[in-house]
This record gives sequence, C-alpha cells and structure tokens, in this order.
Amino acid sequence: MTFAAALVSLTAGAVTFAVAATVFSHHSANHDEGVYLTQAALLLGGQLEFHAGPLADAFHPWFFIEDGGRLYPKYNPVPAATFAVSMALFDEPRVTLAAIAAGNAALVYLLGSQTFGRRAGLAAAVLFSASPMALATSSAFLPYAPTTFFNLVFAVAYLRSVRDESLRAAGVAGLAIGIAFFSRPYTAVLFAAPFICHALWQVGSAIRRLGAETGRSTPRALAAVGRRALTVGGLRELPGPIRRHGLTALFGTLFVGVTLAYNVRMTGEPFLFPYQVFAPMDGPGFGERRILGHSVEYTPELALEANRYAIQEIATRWLAGGPLGTALALAGVAAALWGWRAYGDVSGLAGGDEGVGSATVADGGEHSDAVPSGSSASSEPVDAGSATFRRTAAALLVGVAVSVVVGNLYFWGTHNALADLSDPTDGLASLFGPFYHFDLLVPLSVFGGLAVAAGWRALSAARGEVERRGVSPALARGALALVVVSAVAVAGVAAVDAAAEPIERNAEVDEKHEAAYAPFDETTFEDGLVFLPTPYGEWQNHPFQYLRNGPGLDGDVVYALERDPEEDFAVLDAYPDRTLYRYGYHGVWGADPEANVVPKLETLDRRSGPTLAAETTVGVPDRVARAQVRVDPRRGAAGGPDSASYTVSEPGDSLAIEWAVTPEGARLPGAAAGDGPAEPVPFDPDGDVLAVTVTLVDPAGSTYTYRQEVTVRVTDDGDVEAVWPPERSTCRLVTECGTEGTYLPDEPQTHPEWVVFETDAEAE
Repeated sequence: MTFAAALVSLTAGAVTFAVAATVFSHHSANHDEGVYLTQAALLLGGQLEFHAGPLADAFHPWFFIEDGGRLYPKYNPVPAATFAVSMALFDEPRVTLAAIAAGNAALVYLLGSQTFGRRAGLAAAVLFSASPMALATSSAFLPYAPTTFFNLVFAVAYLRSVRDESLRAAGVAGLAIGIAFFSRPYTAVLFAAPFICHALWQVGSAIRRLGAETGRSTPRALAAVGRRALTVGGLRELPGPIRRHGLTALFGTLFVGVTLAYNVRMTGEPFLFPYQVFAPMDGPGFGERRILGHSVEYTPELALEANRYAIQEIATRWLAGGPLGTALALAGVAAALWGWRAYGDVSGLAGGDEGVGSATVADGGEHSDAVPSGSSASSEPVDAGSATFRRTAAALLVGVAVSVVVGNLYFWGTHNALADLSDPTDGLASLFGPFYHFDLLVPLSVFGGLAVAAGWRALSAARGEVERRGVSPALARGALALVVVSAVAVAGVAAVDAAAEPIERNAEVDEKHEAAYAPFDETTFEDGLVFLPTPYGEWQNHPFQYLRNGPGLDGDVVYALERDPEEDFAVLDAYPDRTLYRYGYHGVWGADPEANVVPKLETLDRRSGPTLAAETTVGVPDRVARAQVRVDPRRGAAGGPDSASYTVSEPGDSLAIEWAVTPEGARLPGAAAGDGPAEPVPFDPDGDVLAVTVTLVDPAGSTYTYRQEVTVRVTDDGDVEAVWPPERSTCRLVTECGTEGTYLPDEPQTHPEWVVFETDAEAE
C-alpha cells in the first residue's frame, strides 16, 4: 500500500510538471504568477524589493507597491521562497510545482490513512490529485497549493501528536501552521480553526482533571499550570495535552511574530499588511470592497450567492470525476455516520487496515510507544484508541470543510474570481476553479476515499458470500474483476472529462501567449532594453508576465514601460549603451483566448543632429481623389501653430512626403505659407511625440490613414533627438486606431496588399 501511495504521489508530481511545462509554458491568464516569480528572483538576489529610484514608474510590476522609489510586492514571500529553492538548485521553478503536488498527494494519503485506514488514504490521494482544481492550480505559480502543503503538514503532524503523544510532532505542527500563516494568514486561520478548538478543549479538560486531582478549582488549577510553565522542571510535570498543544502554539506564534516583523520591514507597522497598503479595502469584510478601479458593495446576500455558486462549481466541475466525485464524498460521510452508529468505528467498512504508524492494537488498547517522560497515563484519558482517534480526525476534517466554506463568505475574492456568476466559462475560476476554496478538496477527497475503500470492502465481502453459496471461486473473482474494471473505467472517463475542459481552456490561452511571445523566444539579448506597451495601464507583467526584470534591473535584458516621452528619455539616458527594442503587436490584447495578436520586436536607435530630415513613402490604391498630409505634436509648445497640413490632389499610385524636425519645431515643406516655407510647429523640448499622417480620401469620402508617431526632444547642446523608427499604423475610416492598425511590413495579412509604408530620416 505504501508503494502504491508513493506511485500516486510521484505521478501527481510528474503530471503537474508536464502540465506546467506545456499548458502553462508562457504562464497563465492569472497575472499573480508574475508577481510570485519576480518576488522569487528578488529573494535569490538577497532583496525584498526593487530599488528603482526616480525610474520606479517605468519598472512598476503588477501588484507591487511604489514607496519613494522602492517597489515591493503586496504578497508575503513564502510561496515565492518555495519557487526560489528550485530556481537556485535547478534553474527551473517548475520543480517546486511538481514537488508541492507530490507532497500534497502524499500528505492527503497520510491524513486519510490516519483517519480511515490505508486503503481510504490511497483512494483519497488519487481523488485529490485527479481533481481538476488541484491539477490546474498546482501547475501554475500560485500560492494556494504551497499553502495547502503546509496546512496538510500541520494536520498530519497535529493528529500524530494527539495519537502518539509526540512532542516532536506537536512542534512540527506548530512550525507548519506558522509558515502557512506567514504565507496566507486568512487561509491558514480557516484551516486551523477546528484544530485550535480541539486543542483548547483538550487543554481545558486537562486543567479540569488536574484541578480535580489536586482539589483545586479550575481557575486555581490554571494558575498552577502557569506557574509550572515558568520553570524548566515544572514543564515536565504538566499534563501531556498542555505541553503538546502549548508547543504547537509556541512555534505557530513564533511565525506570527515573523509575519508581523515582515510587516514592519515592508510597511513600517506590524499590523499593516502590504496587501492593505496596495488596496486598503481589499481584505475580509462586508460593505464596500475595492481594489484599484474595481469595487462592489459586498453584502451577505451577495456572499451567499457567490459562494453557493463556487460550491456548486466544485461539486460539478472541479472535484475528481465531477458529480461522481461529489457523490463519493457524500457516500463517505454517510458510511462514516452509519459505521460509527452501528459499530462504533469505520475500520470494518474501510477494510480493517490500521492507520499509518498506528500505535494501537485494538479499540481502547494501550500504546506500544513509550509514554513521554514526565507524563503519566493517569494525567489524561488515552485519546489514541483507534475508534476514538478516527472519530476525532474525521470530525476535524468536517470542521475544516465548514470553516473554509463559512470563512470564505466573509471574503469577496470568490466573487471576483467567478466574475459573471451566470457564466462558468468567465473569470479566473473558469481556468482554475474557485481557488479560495482549495483546502475544501482535502476533506472531500478523504471522505471520497472512505467511500471507495468501503465499496472495495463490500465487493470483497460479496465475493466471499457468493463463493460460500457454491459459485466457483474463479467465476467469483472474474465477476469481481469485471465490476472493478467497469467502475474504474467509469470513474476514469468521468475524471478525464472533468479535467479536459479547464485544461483545454488554459491551453488556448497558452497558444495565444506562445504566439505573442514568439519574438522573445527567437531573440538572444545582450545588454538589451525593451520598451513594452501598456494595454492594461502602466503595469509591468500585467499582462506580459513572461517578460520580467531581474532584481538589479540589469542583466542581459531590461524591460521598461513605454510611457510619457519625457519619461521614456529618462530611461534611455539611464541605459545609454544598451541595444534598444520596442515590443508591439497588431490587434487588441484581451482576456479572450481567441483575441490573438500578431507581435513584432523592433530594433530602435537614437538619431540626433541640428536637423532630422525625413521622407515617408506610402502606397496609394486606385480611385483615391486626394491625400491630406498633416503633422501634430502631442504636447506642443507656445509660440507657433498647433499643426501644419496640406492637400495633394491626384496622388498617383504612391506618394513621397518630406518632413523635418528641428529644435524650433516640426517642418512640413509642402504646407507653404504664400511663397515661403511653412512655419515650424513647436513641440515640448523636454520630450514630445510628433504624429505625421497621410490620409487618403476616395470620392465617396472613405479614408485610409498612414500614421507614424516619433518621440523627439531637444538635447542640452541644442540638437534635436528622435527615437527611430517611428511607431507606424494604418487605419481605415479613422486617423488614429492604436494597436488595431499596427503596421507589420512582414505580415501582409494584417493590411491590404497595396499598402506600402516606408520611412527614413538622416541628421543634417
């Protein structure tokens, strides 16, 4: 059985790695991945934040907080630290994803074995690992699976400490839940809540027994416990539950202190978390909830609706086998209740096998392990009898399910993840499931595992009964094998069907990402500086989380946001010797996987001189009546015209336009004023964008515009400087169309076949 569990665990890790490397090869639609990987790189560089100084806005990553030139993430560093380990050891963070997935499967096996026996534990591990939510979420660089790993270590160690009266296990439990708290405080509290209640009950019972044995009232007994705890020798005399749970609480509280110290380091206040600095109204609670530009009046009614829908989604789509997996979990609960009521235990239902490492020989039996030093059997009732212990473990798992469901009512994140509550294909939950309920997979899988084990036991009993009635043993075994194979086939088809839809949906997103990032996969950078567009606002890694900066904002390639021209020149001045690139694309970037773009990575240079003389040649189709040529600065400056323009009649099949940029402004020689040259159009000398457009007009009034935008400034020595080539686009019916009209000369399918758009400039 242990070998089979190890095989399930290793398979879970291998499948997770494969999905991460293929379905999420360029990361998912959840841009938190970029946050955690950037944070991991910072940790490897010995940093907790970027130090970007006055260029902070140009390098501002998604979900990072800007504080006086310092950029730090809104998330605590535990998940990122787990990714950093495999980055340091293997230069491949996906190894951590595989290890976490394998570890979670193994821990679910141990938890199920402790609760209902090894067969149930093995089935629980399979159900957990095969759940679409576990598979998809574990394969992305998100915090939910790593936090559940530490929660599961806590649960297994806590139960081991109760069963075996082990101080060592109690210490491990405290460390694990402390790390989980440091990772995601609210998630850890919800998972630990039933265990905390159980620990308090055990401690209270021990204090009452101590008072009864010594003839003291409960308050006096509690005071005596406190006095003993202050002395080294007295600690050994304390009842076992107090020492064990006290040790768990001590180590857990230690990491609460670490969390508060981290808050002080990052925000300056122990109880001010970074996520609160980023969005003060993003935490748990009802009323107005808000993050960035998104807000909602989060009422208890809306919470019930969103979480009902989330539970429904888990029950029908995101648990292994969908409805079949949910039916198994419910059957497991029913079997447990029936077994305890009928027999006082469920061991017979699950096959009678003992839990892993069980220290009992029979219900109510004595421990085979030695009682820890300083503890007497009379100090507490033995709570490790198999039936009693299994009931306790099962009750705690039910408590986890209740606390996760109820606790998430108080947090609006589930509502955000679901997006449109009427559309299961909308929002991040359509790709990963209701991931704030990730821990709910644990009790569902364990009780489902009990149902599988009980079913196997029932089939074995039925075979024996058939054999006793005179049926051939070979025939009975064949019938049993047929039933088992049929059941496995049905379950396998249901599991694959449940997982196929989200995997396919994520694969579509990855295909879009693979095409969009193709220029980067094909380019080897050496001292490169790449300017990135800002489709979702001025954030790095939102959406382009595949393109991340290193902790020193240096290395082979640095990514900067393309923003205001003056700020772009500040970045250029800070990196004067790098090869320049501009990333762009034809199309509109959006969350829809089918909203594909055609990318380009364009090499740039900086041209300067007293005058930049430019010539632009454009193609002209038949039936064009005239062409309107125009130059406009984005900012402009006082002391001259706002723009210059002229009209060309009968332009022919091509049109060559001359224009120039001088410190005094942009010149359009064709826009003559009388017999003299056109007056220059002044621009902001600190940095501006000049738009030079050629608009073709047909007899019916329809238009087609060639648009180029060049970033320019006046240098300290009085020359004019431009970033070349300009950004070029072609627009039908409008004069400005953004990335929808980005000109890609090597992609003829993105524009009409007659389009020609060539431009060049020389310093004079």
